[in-house]
Amino acid sequence: MTTIKINAITVPAGSGDELAHRFAARAGAVDGADGFEGFELLRPTDDREQWLVITRWRDEESFQGWVSSPGFAEGHRSAVERAGGEAPRPVSTHSEVWNYEVAGGSTPTKD
Repeated sequence: MTTIKINAITVPAGSGDELAHRFAARAGAVDGADGFEGFELLRPTDDREQWLVITRWRDEESFQGWVSSPGFAEGHRSAVERAGGEAPRPVSTHSEVWNYEVAGGSTPTKD
């Protein structure tokens, strides 16, 4: 059953572009992980400061396999760190992971 992980990241006003830039710099890092089904970074369009990172996984075991992999650790290092420099300051002030599974829905048909 598809498992959905939502990382709700609190990003102060004015820091969102940097968060988006950091995610773009590591785009595709998880694509080859066993059981990975998709990724989206959602920017708030209202006054909220929470950005959402949504990933879909074949099952919980696939997600846990990714989290415990060397690829996970490497994917969460900045380009500066990978080049031997110091880690940049965090953009966020808080983060929490929410866990869901699909309980229903629909897919529109194409004409």
